[in-house]
Amino acid sequence: MIDFYALTSPNVQKIYIMLEECGLPYNEIFIDVWKGDNHRPEFLKINPNNKIPAIVDHEGPGGKPYTVIESGAILMYLAEKTGRFLPKDMAKKYDVIQWLILQVAGIGPAFGNFNHFNLFAAKAGNEYSLSRYRTEMKRLYEVLEKRLGQVPYLGGEEYSRNTRSPTSRPSRGRATMTPRA
Repeated sequence: MIDFYALTSPNVQKIYIMLEECGLPYNEIFIDVWKGDNHRPEFLKINPNNKIPAIVDHEGPGGKPYTVIESGAILMYLAEKTGRFLPKDMAKKYDVIQWLILQVAGIGPAFGNFNHFNLFAAKAGNEYSLSRYRTEMKRLYEVLEKRLGQVPYLGGEEYSRNTRSPTSRPSRGRATMTPRA
C-alpha cells in the first residue's frame, strides 16, 4: 500500500494519474497547504521540503517502507516499480526522461509562476512578471507542439489507449494565456 500525501495541484494530479494507470493501491492523506498542514512536524518527517506530493511506499525496495518526494522522482519511482511507462532500452528510456525533466524543470515552474502572478498578484502592478511568464509559457507550448507534430507522445514511445503515457499530450485548457480582468 502507498500512502499518498496530496491535496490539489498539477503536480499532485500527475501522481493520481500514474497511480491509477499503474493500478497501484493507495491511501490518500490530505495535506491542506492553505491551513499550513505541510509545516507540521509529522509531515516534515516525510518531506523536509514541506511540499506535496509525497508518497510512502510500504512495500518499497527490500520490502521496507520507502519515501519519495517531488513529482518527477515519484513518477520515475512508480514507473520502475511497476515496469510501466519507462522503457528498458536506454535511448527510449531517455526519450521519456528528457521530456519529463522538461516538464518538471521548465513547464511546471513557468506555468506555475504565470498563474501565480495572474491569479494572486495581478492587481499589484506585475505586468513585467505576467509578460515574462506568459512569453515563456507560449514558448514552451510551441516546443511541445513541435515535438508532438513529430511523435504521438512526448516520450516518443507508442502506447496503447489502455497504457497511455503520463508524458502524453499536455492539457492546453488548464493554463490561462491572458491576465484576468
